[in-house]
Amino acid sequence: MFNLGDKVVYPMHGAGVIETLESKEILGEVKSYYVLKMPIGEMKLMIPVDNVNNIGLRNIIDKSLVEGVYSILKQAAVLNDSNWNKRFRDNMIKMKTGDIFEVAQVVRDLTYRDKEKGLSTGEKKMLVSAKQMLVSEISLSTETDSNGIQEYLDNIINEDALNV
Repeated sequence: MFNLGDKVVYPMHGAGVIETLESKEILGEVKSYYVLKMPIGEMKLMIPVDNVNNIGLRNIIDKSLVEGVYSILKQAAVLNDSNWNKRFRDNMIKMKTGDIFEVAQVVRDLTYRDKEKGLSTGEKKMLVSAKQMLVSEISLSTETDSNGIQEYLDNIINEDALNV
């Protein structure tokens, strides 16, 4: 169970703060929902309280683990030479876990592939989404402006992608 003000990650959407707890009647049934405010894009999401375990809602990582994310981004990319469809599915599985370290691998590998060979349209969208997920969680974890985190990530990714 989460509390108001908790910073959490909603897989495939990124990190946000639980702003309120609301009850809504849908199809004659009253359910409780967490209202999650996302720092990027000022989006709000409603997540059924009784479904948080199934969707993988979790607390954001501790600030001490952020360096581990940066470390993954600095590692050599792992190129999957299978067709783009298989790569896309494999990366989607990683993204759906909501695990920031797996999302960092997706960002690293897709960034490198983009510089070397280019990406399919679906992979380009996935890369944008994965970066946004990283930025939202790191920015909440470190209490740093998301623009600063975005710039820092871009510097790490672009510098290391050129050195691989």
